[in-house]
Amino acid sequence: MAAPGETFRPHVGVHLILRQQNKVLLLLRANTGFADGSWSVPGGCLDADETLPEGAAREAREELGIAIDSADLTFAGLCHHADPDGQARIGVFFTASRWIGEPVNAEPGKCDKIDWFDIDDLPDDVVSYIRTGIDTYRCGHAFSLDGWQPIP
Repeated sequence: MAAPGETFRPHVGVHLILRQQNKVLLLLRANTGFADGSWSVPGGCLDADETLPEGAAREAREELGIAIDSADLTFAGLCHHADPDGQARIGVFFTASRWIGEPVNAEPGKCDKIDWFDIDDLPDDVVSYIRTGIDTYRCGHAFSLDGWQPIP
């Protein structure tokens, strides 16, 4: 009989696809040690004591200075991804079209700028799994994989 597998608990990230008409809000990452100089959606690590929607709403406050009611967040998709360092992660994407306040760069130490981009014409330098998550959402799918090597 095979030995039981080790319990695996990947890192969970929460990500926001904020829309205004056909535009999506992206942040240019800086000084974080991960994907600096690349565009991403607002988001970050889920804290141990919060639910996924609460984490996404918290990230909106921290990174953009806006308030989003958790009830106004809609599940947009899940991306199981492997970072370049081989770390397995789960990225949970939410979308929102309503919030209070005007988005600003509320973390200038971690973000060089924010900007709106046509969702069908994103910049080339979007973080790989973020682009996969956005594309999956655009296509109406709920699940994607990114960064995994095919099994030979």
